[in-house]
Amino acid sequence: MEKLRFMLIGCGRISKNHITATAENKDTCVLAAVCDPVRERAEQKAADYEALTGSRPAVYEDYRKALEELEIDCCTVATESGYHAAIALDCIAHGKNVLIEKPIALSTADAEEILAKAKEKGVTVGVCHQNRFNPPVRQMRRALESGRFGKLINGTARILWNRTMPYYQQAPWRGTWELDGGTLMNQCIHGIDLLQWTMGGEPDTVMAMTGNFIRDIEAEDFGAILIRFKNGTIGIVEGTACVYPKNLEETLSVFGETGTVVIGGVAVNRMQTWQFADEAPQDAEVAQLVGADPKDVYGSGHTPLYADYIDAVRTGRAPLVSGEEGIKGMKLVLAAYKSQKTGLPVKYDDLSFSTLDMCSDDVKVR
Repeated sequence: MEKLRFMLIGCGRISKNHITATAENKDTCVLAAVCDPVRERAEQKAADYEALTGSRPAVYEDYRKALEELEIDCCTVATESGYHAAIALDCIAHGKNVLIEKPIALSTADAEEILAKAKEKGVTVGVCHQNRFNPPVRQMRRALESGRFGKLINGTARILWNRTMPYYQQAPWRGTWELDGGTLMNQCIHGIDLLQWTMGGEPDTVMAMTGNFIRDIEAEDFGAILIRFKNGTIGIVEGTACVYPKNLEETLSVFGETGTVVIGGVAVNRMQTWQFADEAPQDAEVAQLVGADPKDVYGSGHTPLYADYIDAVRTGRAPLVSGEEGIKGMKLVLAAYKSQKTGLPVKYDDLSFSTLDMCSDDVKVR
């Protein structure tokens, strides 16, 4: 089959992972274009991809012009979070498959519109929650699906990181309600996605407290969330950008009647605890999963995420992190924001909210 032709929209901090992922899937895809309003950034990413593959993508400052001029199969949206929805909808309107960096959007309305328009056009939506592809996480999921935990009780996601003021000043959109949200939406959403995916994926009630302690940003630099899932299990999230002096850990802990798993490291990449009442062949495989931390907190999951997404587009199946899956972690963060603003528990199913509602005094409590 012909290789899928990708276009990368947005050449900022996370774009290097998309360059690497497309290069490492070069047998099934090619990066045909890179787009960024700052042409120098796009030129640099084109050069980076060429150095890895020998093929140089076309460079555009306006992705809309590229949509009109090029034959593209898939668009990767890796811009500021607040622009994800509008750009994704433009690409979908042109009949393109879209792979969207987290979060899928900053409002429930925008996320639902993306899913509805994609269904109308018959295109595939994926969301970049790459930590689902970490080997320890996949082993945990395998144990979960085979029933080794018995009755699930609770799970915790702890994202204990550091983001200094120069980080926010480097890109002024960070930490704003219009284009980003705070540490829960930006830094913690991967851990929140893993938690909901593990505990059942169907939240019922969300309660949260957040604070802005030491970072001069609009949104929170610390947040705590308590989640009751429909299956009765409880999820706990602790997320911060204030750990001194650097990133400490990103940990997922899962507790069941007959099993306990803790996956830690700087990016949910190290198996720390693996205890079950029974024995299984996978236990020997798990014993090997105590490696070094990745080069950065993004980990190495983008490459297998791309492989899965490419196969999904080709075969017509849903990707592992589909649009429907990608909306769940985002909704949990928005529910946490609404709970913080109103001081009340929030029903997940009734949620209609956006980060911009945090700026409004007219928030209806349901």
